[in-house]
Amino acid sequence: MTENLTQKDIFPTSQLEDADGEGHNCTDNPTMGEIIGRRFSRRGFLQGSLAVSAIAATVGPLALVSAEKARAAGGSAFAFKEIEAGVDADHHVAEGYDANVLLRWGDALFADSPAFDPKNQSAEAQRRQFGYNNDYVGYIPLEGSSEHGLLVVNHEYTNPHLMFPGLVTIADGKIKQAPLSKEQVDIEMAAHGGTVVEIRKVDGKWQVVPDGKYNRRITATTEMQLTGPAAGNDRLKTSADATGAKVFGTLNNCAGGVTPWGTYIMAEENFHGYFSGKLPEGHKEAANYKRYGVPEGSYEWANFYERFDLSKEAHEPNRYGWVVEVDVLDPQSVPKKRTALGRTKHEGAANIVSKDGRVVLYLGDDERFDYVYKFVTAGTYNAADRATNLDLLDNGTLYVAKFSEDSTLAWLPLTFGQGPLTAEHGFASQADVLIETRRAADLLGATKMDRPEDIEPNAVNGKVYVMLTNNSKRKADQVDAANPRADNAFGHIIEISEEDGVFSATKGKWEVLLKCGDPSVAAVGASFSTETTKNGWFGMPDNCSIDAAGRLWVATDGNSNKATGRTDGLWAVDTEGDARATSKLFYRVPVGAELCGPLFLPDDQTAFVAVQHPGDGGDDWSGHGRPSYYEDLSTRWPDFKPDMPVRPAVVAITKTGGGKIAV
Repeated sequence: MTENLTQKDIFPTSQLEDADGEGHNCTDNPTMGEIIGRRFSRRGFLQGSLAVSAIAATVGPLALVSAEKARAAGGSAFAFKEIEAGVDADHHVAEGYDANVLLRWGDALFADSPAFDPKNQSAEAQRRQFGYNNDYVGYIPLEGSSEHGLLVVNHEYTNPHLMFPGLVTIADGKIKQAPLSKEQVDIEMAAHGGTVVEIRKVDGKWQVVPDGKYNRRITATTEMQLTGPAAGNDRLKTSADATGAKVFGTLNNCAGGVTPWGTYIMAEENFHGYFSGKLPEGHKEAANYKRYGVPEGSYEWANFYERFDLSKEAHEPNRYGWVVEVDVLDPQSVPKKRTALGRTKHEGAANIVSKDGRVVLYLGDDERFDYVYKFVTAGTYNAADRATNLDLLDNGTLYVAKFSEDSTLAWLPLTFGQGPLTAEHGFASQADVLIETRRAADLLGATKMDRPEDIEPNAVNGKVYVMLTNNSKRKADQVDAANPRADNAFGHIIEISEEDGVFSATKGKWEVLLKCGDPSVAAVGASFSTETTKNGWFGMPDNCSIDAAGRLWVATDGNSNKATGRTDGLWAVDTEGDARATSKLFYRVPVGAELCGPLFLPDDQTAFVAVQHPGDGGDDWSGHGRPSYYEDLSTRWPDFKPDMPVRPAVVAITKTGGGKIAV
C-alpha cells in the first residue's frame, strides 16, 4: 500500500484541478448559502425526506415513457431509457445511441502530423497533434451545415503522471513523482491551449478532415494580443514585452464559447498554478496576487522559463486570467485577450444576442466564495457584416451579480469612477478595475457563490442557468437551520430570469432549480423531483448545454468525490412543467474522468462530449485506492491496448440509425 494517499495528495496537477482550496475571498459579503437560507426559511428548504420512498418506485418505468406521452401528461421532455449509474473502466451511453471516439490526445490534426508515440513524445510532434485534457467543445458550421464544420476544443491542463513513462516510482510503500525535464515541460506547454479542426459527417459517422485549411493548434507559447482598456498598462509590461500588449500563450483554458459571428472563445481559469517564486519585498502586486492565489506552483515551468518565476517577472501573472477570442476563419490571425471582460478564473463565456442587439456574455469565476459576472457590449451585433463584429468585445460594461433574499438580482457595473471604484480605493483607471476584477467586485458587495462555473443563457425560454459546483469549505456558522448544507459537497443550480426577458438588463429574479446530491439522504437536502430515479440524481454540476429545443443538459465534475459509487456523466434535466427538477442519466465516463463540453449541434442529431483526465483515480473504482499513473493505470480508455496510456478524448454521440437525440 502507499499510506492510503489519494490521487489528489500526490500529483500536483490533480490538486490544482480539484480546486479545493480555502478560497481567497476574505470579504464579509453575504454568501449565496446565507441568502438562500433566509429566503426559504418559511418554505421548508429540505425536500430530501420526501424523495426516499419515491426513488425505488420510479426506477425503470419512467425511462420508457415516450416524449409525446410525457409532454401530454406534463412529464419529462426527454425520451430515452436511462442508464445505470456506476463506475468502471469504460464509458456508457443510453440504449439506442452510439458513442464514438472522434479525437484522442495525440491524434493527427494535419496531413503531415506524426503518429502518436507515447514513449517518444516531443513538443514539435505535440504541436501537430490533438492536445491534452479536452474541456470546452464548440462547433462553427461551414455554410450553415450541421454535418460539416469546425470543431473548437480547449485543452485545459496536463497530468504528467498519466502522460509520461518512468516518472512515478514506488519504494518502501511511498510513491514519488520525479521532477520534469525541460523536454517534458515543453511537451506540456504544447499540449495546452486549443484545437481548431475541420470535421465532416460521412455515412452517419463523424470524421476529422486532416487537410482542412482552417486546422490549427494554439498552445501556451502562441503569440497573442492584449486588447481593450487594460492593454498597454504598465502592470502588464514585462522584459519580453515593453508594450504591455503582447503575450506568449494561453493557460488553463476551461469552458468557452462561440460568438454569433463565428469566433472561438477560450476562457483562462486556474492560471495561478503555473507560477512559482516570490515577489520582491513590498511589491505593489502582492495583495492583488494573494486575492488570486498566486503563486500556487503546481507546474514546474518556472524551472526552465523565467516568466513563470515571480522573482524574475513580477507582472507576468497579470497577463493571464483573461478571455481569449480567436478568428478561426483566418488560421494566421493573432488571438486576442479581451481585457474588457475582466480578469478572473474564468470558467467560460457563453453568450447570446439580447433583444436590443447587444451581445451578452455570462462569466463564472470558479472558486469557492467568488462571483457571477456578465459583460454587455456597447455596440450591437450586425448579422449582415461579420467584420463589424470582430472587435465588439473590446467595448462594453462588465457587471457582477448581487442576489437578494427577496428573489431579486442586481447586476452591478464594474466601472472606474463609480461607487468605490476610485483612486481612494487604489484604482487609477478602468485598467486597474479589470486587472483586479475580484477586488473591485468585493468592494461592490457582490454575492459570494459556491464555485460558479458554466453559465448558459437559454434562447428558447429566456432563462439563464448557473452551475454552482460545490463549497466544502462553508462552515456551520455561515448557514442557518433552514440551510443545513454547511459542507455543500454537491452544489446546486440557479435559474435567472432577466427583467422583461432582456439579457442585457441590469435587474432580474432568481430561483433555485436544483439542490444536488442524493435525495434519499434527508440530511443532504437535495431537491430533485420525486420522479427522479436512483440513477438520475447527481452532484457537482459543472458544465451545461442547451439543445435546440431549449432543454437543459448538465455535466458533472467530482460526482464521485464522496464515494458515491458512480462516475461523472451527462444528465438530462427538465426545467418546465410538472417534471421540473427531474433528472435522467444519459451518458457516463470511465473511472477517474470528468465530463466536459457538452455540445448539441443545431439539428440536435449529434452531441459532442469531452472526457477529461480519465484514469486519474484508483483501482477500487472510487478514486480512493492506490494512485493511478502511466505504468499502473486504473483504465486504458479509449484504446484499451497495453502499449497505449489512457487518453482524454472527444466523443460524438448519435442516435443509432439517425434522428434527434432524446426525442
